Amino acid sequence: MPQFPLPPGSTLGILGGGQLGRMLALAAARLGFETAVLERDADSPAGQVATHTIVGGYDDPAALEALARLARVVTYEFENVPAASVLKLQALGVDVAPGAEALSVAQDRVAEKQFLNASGAPTVAFAFADSAAGAAAAAATMGAPLLMKTRREGYDGKGQRWVEHVADAAGAFEALGGRPVILEAPADFVRELSVIAARGRDGATAVYPLAENHHEHGILRRSLAPALVMPHIAFEAEKISARVLQGLNYVGVIGIELFEMRDGRLLVNEIAPRVHNSGHWTQDGCSVDQFEQHVRAVAGWPLGPTQPHARIEMLNLLGDEVDQWAKLAAEPDSRLHLYGKRDAKPGRKMGHVNKLRAL
Repeated sequence: MPQFPLPPGSTLGILGGGQLGRMLALAAARLGFETAVLERDADSPAGQVATHTIVGGYDDPAALEALARLARVVTYEFENVPAASVLKLQALGVDVAPGAEALSVAQDRVAEKQFLNASGAPTVAFAFADSAAGAAAAAATMGAPLLMKTRREGYDGKGQRWVEHVADAAGAFEALGGRPVILEAPADFVRELSVIAARGRDGATAVYPLAENHHEHGILRRSLAPALVMPHIAFEAEKISARVLQGLNYVGVIGIELFEMRDGRLLVNEIAPRVHNSGHWTQDGCSVDQFEQHVRAVAGWPLGPTQPHARIEMLNLLGDEVDQWAKLAAEPDSRLHLYGKRDAKPGRKMGHVNKLRAL
């Protein structure tokens, strides 16, 4: 295993070649690191800016061995990396951060809820089922409406379905592919918030101000940060972050999605063991953004400051909205971040723009 902190010139491995990997590679380059990206697509957003690109599947033994030869430490840009791949890299003597425990918890929505509750981080009521009959029985106990999600995979609104009536539960289970599911009680929330937090190898933590998030069709449309919240809300979010980071013995940046309830409580919706879309505001709102913070953490460097110097409205550019690039680039208070994707498919995240506002 490598010795930390890693010196500049070391190579950071990244599993996944999407936009998050791209922005991690750019941040790593600013700190003098090289990057090696493992991705199936030879022309991935991250591969376009990385030092090395290894083309292969995340479970390809030869590709993993090639990554291990290059990288001193490996991280990932999304949580659906096969657990066996992490174990393979560790067996080859490569440190992987965040660790396998964080990955396994985040990959299973039931394990995630159980971990959160055990850590003192409250969630909505939930049940789980492995069959249509089990889903029907759980729905009868919980009542409707409720939200049914596959236990594994699914993102941006995929892999989930609202169940408006108890009698619809079995059909919803089959519509989701007959795979194990979690059933969640609806949350009577005022708004959706998120907190981006980091933990270093020495156990030090850093927490960014809360962001207020707005979704459309299950996809994050915009974030406003720092969110205007009462002090006790910010304090509670920091407590939740500390419990999650410590409970997972975490290293790196984590995104924690929250519901602000009408009674003033915070409930955790889900955690993402990686840099997060709702943290993109930090690129132009803080001196050290979430991507540099993640690189610092996994490389064993000191964490950077999280104080904001501007209020940011972050807007995701979906599909052909990216064609507005010239107009957006001309706006003096807008900062444009494009991902290098070739095809502007409907709903596809092609980039984002951070609009600066005074604090």
